[in-house]
Amino acid sequence: MPWLAHLESPVTTYYLLLSATAMLVIIGLVMVLSASSVTSYKDTNSSYTIFLNQLQFAVVGVVGAFVANRLPLKIWKRVSVPLLAGTMVLQALVFVPGLGVSVNGNRNWIHIAGQQVQPSEFAKVALVLFGATVLAKKRRKLGKFMHVAVPLVFPAGALLLLLVLGGGDLGTGLVLLAIISGMLFAAGVPARMFLVAGASAAALATALAMTSTNRMGRIHTWLVGCTDPNKCFQTIHGQYALADGGWWGVGLGASREKWSWLPAAHNDFIFAIIGEELGLPGTLVIIGLFGLLAFACYRLVLRSDDFFVRVATAGVMVWILTQAVINIGGVIGLLPVIGIPLPLVSSGGSALMATLFALGMLLSFARNEHGCREALAARPSVVRRSLAVMPMRRGRRS
Repeated sequence: MPWLAHLESPVTTYYLLLSATAMLVIIGLVMVLSASSVTSYKDTNSSYTIFLNQLQFAVVGVVGAFVANRLPLKIWKRVSVPLLAGTMVLQALVFVPGLGVSVNGNRNWIHIAGQQVQPSEFAKVALVLFGATVLAKKRRKLGKFMHVAVPLVFPAGALLLLLVLGGGDLGTGLVLLAIISGMLFAAGVPARMFLVAGASAAALATALAMTSTNRMGRIHTWLVGCTDPNKCFQTIHGQYALADGGWWGVGLGASREKWSWLPAAHNDFIFAIIGEELGLPGTLVIIGLFGLLAFACYRLVLRSDDFFVRVATAGVMVWILTQAVINIGGVIGLLPVIGIPLPLVSSGGSALMATLFALGMLLSFARNEHGCREALAARPSVVRRSLAVMPMRRGRRS
């Protein structure tokens, strides 16, 4: 089949990553504009304030992704330790009075140069690079527990996790655990170590849930259903939005739930607005694009000869897919609502910039795939030759 031949092209992984990322960002910007218009007008007398902020972060994120796309592999291996140290320092600043900002009970933001930044989003990139560097250096010793645990799990992962959980952000903490687990799995760590790590992670998550009335309320609602509408208001209206959308949706911009009925309509519950306005096809497109992104990452893992690239790619893939599954699962009621944004789609500057930078890094990995760099370099010359021939053809017809 001809399309199978295209899959074997050296540029396939690169363009799959690029196209899926671009489509998710574009759809996200459109839906942020639609979902935030009412809230934005209510707060600022302009329907475009939140959208314009998101657009600015998207532009910065695209520039960051372009720069990351051009960095050689040796740079990624060298910056892992200073990048992790820097993000840990920034994460510690959330506890400094005057710098740290609390949002909905989570203290995981800081004010820098008039902007509100979430350091834990950039810490995900740093953790991926640090973990890939450590596991690549210890590749032949991964059968021994101490070589696996030090320094990736202890002290680096544990310290970063404690800083995030100290601010009350359980959702980001779960994503960090998923990143570490995904990289260890991709590196080929023995299964027995996952049993110990899984039991420890489950015990930690249980303890954190039981020490928070808000989290226990969400979990109780998820397990037994909504017994108190005041405690599951957001979940109910998220499902109302999906039900109103039905098969084909009520039309772009025509959401009813965004009129102050559904909290965080442009943030954590933007998937519900997509379902309401664009119907089942809109939600399936979003899920399909994440599936395409996962396929591109999986393809990169299989085709790369560099152990560092394989582990780092697996870390980014697990990061993005875990967030997407938790977010969508919470909106449709299959999982408890934890408060995690939908990657590349939800409103949020730090999350968007960090995710775009990480995907730019994967694009730089894909460029190193055998034959990809040469094929990409050859295409501009082909386009220039085609453009040079076009005037001659027009002249002959006249």
